[in-house]
Amino acid sequence: MLEHRRANLALAALSISTFTFVTTEILPVGLLTLMADDLHRSRSEVGLLMTGYAAVVVLMSFPLARLTQRIPKRLLLGVTLGVFSAATLVTALAPGYEVLLAARLVVGLTQALFWSIIASTATGMFPPSQRGRTVARMSIGAALAPVLGVPLGTWLGQQAGWRVAFLVMAAVGVATCAMVVALVPRTAPEADAASRGSSPSRLRYVLLVLCTAIGVTGALTAQTYVTPYLLDVTGFAATTLGPLLLVTGCAGFLGTLVVGRFLDRYPWPALLVPLALIVLSLLLLYALGTLKAPAIVALALNAFAYSAMAAAVQNRILMVAPGSTDLASAGGSSAFNVGIATGSFLGGVIIDHSNVRTVALAGALIAAVAVLLLLTEPHLARRSANRSTSEARADETSAALQRAVA
Repeated sequence: MLEHRRANLALAALSISTFTFVTTEILPVGLLTLMADDLHRSRSEVGLLMTGYAAVVVLMSFPLARLTQRIPKRLLLGVTLGVFSAATLVTALAPGYEVLLAARLVVGLTQALFWSIIASTATGMFPPSQRGRTVARMSIGAALAPVLGVPLGTWLGQQAGWRVAFLVMAAVGVATCAMVVALVPRTAPEADAASRGSSPSRLRYVLLVLCTAIGVTGALTAQTYVTPYLLDVTGFAATTLGPLLLVTGCAGFLGTLVVGRFLDRYPWPALLVPLALIVLSLLLLYALGTLKAPAIVALALNAFAYSAMAAAVQNRILMVAPGSTDLASAGGSSAFNVGIATGSFLGGVIIDHSNVRTVALAGALIAAVAVLLLLTEPHLARRSANRSTSEARADETSAALQRAVA
């Protein structure tokens, strides 16, 4: 009973750590103008803080996961959160743009490692039958970051200066580090079932990573430019953007809660349905985006589906990982960041050559490719199972022949 209680507390600490990382990652979006004015830099230069951050996560997730796979998870998470807190503190105190950029890149390094190990750490504390539910509970913090963390951080930055917002996040990082070190049990690498996929398949893993990158690209092609869409296409006043984004944030939180009920029993449909809902929501936004009520419904549905998809992808990785789940999670993290960067870029190109309404249609078409690819997974699973059966029978036949000859 005591161990179960400690595991739940440790899971809560890990969920808080996801909240901390996601809030700190996207906080510059809300503080961009304040940071640009204070540092006497253009907004595009401050925007590079996000681009460089994403590039570090894409490039370094797999190498860092491979380099650190023999280090106990509690120690590794503690060091990761400690370096994160120190780098965030340097971000707050940076005397100039160059130091600020370097500090953000270090924070990006810690995030690259963090998302590679967090899921296996969380699920390793619970029975394999509860993996999906555990992933969903862990993801609650990440889902709450856009709803609570970023708005509060942006408000604090507006009231007291952007540096104070990052100082607070550094302090939160220290507190989170202390909780994780105190609560997460000490286990040796490879000591628990969560270190390996429950149904390993290289083909299905590669397909999953590809679907993730394409699906996120489709979603972010539209999501990145949701503010100008609401202003220029739907006709909302600028004063309504805050409440509208709060609605979508709450929908995303709800998506994480709902999908957690299905991840263990229906892992493949739990991923397919959110992807399909992303396509549906973007088509609805394109077709009826000029009407306020349908636009709100489409945006809420999109946020619901995107958060559900994120949790479902992580859960699916833990199932089909062909080797170490940490290395597999690193690939998934890179796929997400590739999708984020590619979607933002494509959306910008589309707006420059067409209009903002088109990003919804383009996003839907791209995400539909991910749905079609994912629909092939059952066929891959059957083919892989048939191949394994054939190989096993061939081995048995060969062994029998060898015994007969002997």
